Amino acid sequence: MKHSQLFIDSLIHPKKLAAYRLLPIGKVIQYTFLLILLVTVFSFGRFTAGVNVDNFDISGLTAYIEEIKWLLYPATFLMLFIFTTMLIFAQIALYAFAGLFFLKVMKRRGEYRNVWRTTTFAITWTTLISLLAAYLPISETVTSVFSLLLTLTLLIISFTKYPIQPITK
Repeated sequence: MKHSQLFIDSLIHPKKLAAYRLLPIGKVIQYTFLLILLVTVFSFGRFTAGVNVDNFDISGLTAYIEEIKWLLYPATFLMLFIFTTMLIFAQIALYAFAGLFFLKVMKRRGEYRNVWRTTTFAITWTTLISLLAAYLPISETVTSVFSLLLTLTLLIISFTKYPIQPITK
């Protein structure tokens, strides 16, 4: 399955997310790192557009920054990639943990690894919203709450396609 198809299905078809729980973990990790790369490149672009050394009043510091700019950008990109990776993986893990609770309430059968895979695709909208939120006149709190509710809603919709737990006597 192509990553572009996974991306489109993550945006348009939330019920298909449940089927993706059966994908190999390697494909899911690749998709996660593509999302991470998207966020990193976007953040790095904002960083490079926002760095303006002319605002400094200290001429020595300005000259020093101009001299090490070739080193500053790769180091910044690497640090952005590392921190974005940690944050997105932590976000997926927390949503997956919450998803286990919803699975129990909905009396659906699934393991953490299945919920983790489904969550990876469910955060696609959240990732795109976080990229665009910097340009919208909406507070970060409202964006975060909306993203949280959207991801949990997508998870619940996808959980409706998980198998029902058998009734034990």
